This record gives sequence, structure tokens and C-alpha cells, in this order.
Amino acid sequence: MLRARIFTAVIVLCLFLAALLYLPAIFWTILLLALTVTGSWEWSRLAKFSVTHSIVYLLLTTMLAGELLFVLSQAVVTNPYTTSFLSFYVASLIFWTLIVPYLLKSRYPIRNPLLLALAGWLVLLPTSFALYQLRAIDPLLLLGFMAAIWISDTSAYFAGRAFGKRKLAPNISPGKTWEGVAGALVAVSIYALVWAYLAGETAHIKFLMPLLLILAIMGIIGDLFESLMKRHAGLKDSGNILPGHGGILDRIDALTSTLPIAVLPLLFLQSEL
Repeated sequence: MLRARIFTAVIVLCLFLAALLYLPAIFWTILLLALTVTGSWEWSRLAKFSVTHSIVYLLLTTMLAGELLFVLSQAVVTNPYTTSFLSFYVASLIFWTLIVPYLLKSRYPIRNPLLLALAGWLVLLPTSFALYQLRAIDPLLLLGFMAAIWISDTSAYFAGRAFGKRKLAPNISPGKTWEGVAGALVAVSIYALVWAYLAGETAHIKFLMPLLLILAIMGIIGDLFESLMKRHAGLKDSGNILPGHGGILDRIDALTSTLPIAVLPLLFLQSEL
């Protein structure tokens, strides 16, 4: 199992880096649309949609995401910092900072199919848009934000295994501990310092450090929310498309709650210049 996880992770990482750095914009759009559609199919499983409702949801997501990605692709040609999709990022911010914490605290399952469909779009669509716009701004910037989340996840896992005693959310994800959270924040802080030093932007550390720490915290919230949805659905994984890792949502859960938020300060700072 461990060998399969490592092998899959290495292959996926290599393919992602190749796509991030070398794919033309049109193929990057197609890739993001494919990931969004696959994620919507997995979300329909978590939401316990019927087969008919799942197909309808899949088709609606394909049309909605495809059209909006096309609009975004046209907008970033003129200005990578376009605020045309600001409302989607703000909606994501509200969802992850207000609604999801309430759901995690109450462990209340969303039962209304329309609300479940909307929640799925709030999880998937802003993430897809953020992946496109951040790449248009700077592929290495996108990679830097994603690396912060990967470092946070990895550090939380090892710190939790080594020192974990106090459970973070035992009824949602028993493996997560407060010690793991502390380890993640320490690791991300070090990463922020290294990033600022290597980029020669030490003056920006007052901006970079809090942003990456916020992203680390939001990544944990995204992870917990997907765990809650799987628990409500009675599933171990969101899918089985990635051997040893589960589904697409299992791999991007922390990114869905972070990348749309990461775009916001960039857009606001650029608008003030």
C-alpha cells in the first residue's frame, strides 16, 4: 500500500509539474475542466445523489465550468490580475471561513440536494479558477502556494505521529492532533522565511508569513470538511482513480480551501499599485 502511494504520488507530481510549466493555455484549461468534472462526480457520491441526479450534476458542472473557464482565459490575456472572478473568490472565502467551521462544529449533514449541489460548486469552481489565474500570473507563484500546503500536510502528519496526544477533531478525523497543527505551522513559517530569502524579497516577509500561515490553517479546515462529508456518506475515499490515494477530492481537499483565498490579496495589492 505504501509503495503504491509513493509511486502514484511521484507520477502525479511529475505530470503536474510538466503540465504547469509547459502546457499551452488551452490544454491547461482542458486539464482543469477534466479535474473539475471528475471532482463533481466524486462529490455526487459524497452527496449521495441518485444516478440520474449525478449525471445531471455532471453535465451542469461541465457546461458551467467550461463556459466560465473560457471567459477567464479571455480575461487574463488582457490582465492576469483581472478582478472579473473576484465574486467567486469572495464566495469561497465566506464558505470556508463562516459556513464550513459551523458545519464542522455542529457536524450537521447537509441534506437539501440543491444546497449540496451549490456546496460542491463552491468547493470545485473557485479552485479551478484560482488554478488558472494563479498560473497566468506566475506558474512558480502557484507552485509556491501549493508547496506550502504540501509542506503543511506532510509536517502535520509526521509531527502528529511523533508527538500527537490531543485530538483535533476526534469525531471527524481521529488521526489529526493539535501537535500536528503546531508542527505544520512551524514548518510553514520556516518555508516562508526560506521563500522570502531565496526570492530576495525579505521585505515582503510581513505579507508572506501571515498569508502562508492562514493558508496552512485553511488547508486543515478543507481536509476536515472532506473527511466530514465522507463520514456522512459512509465512504473511506471520495473515489479510486488514484491507486493508494483515493479520488481527486482526496488529493485536492486542502487546495480547495486555500487557493481561492490566496488569489484575493494578490488582486487587492495589484489594484492599489
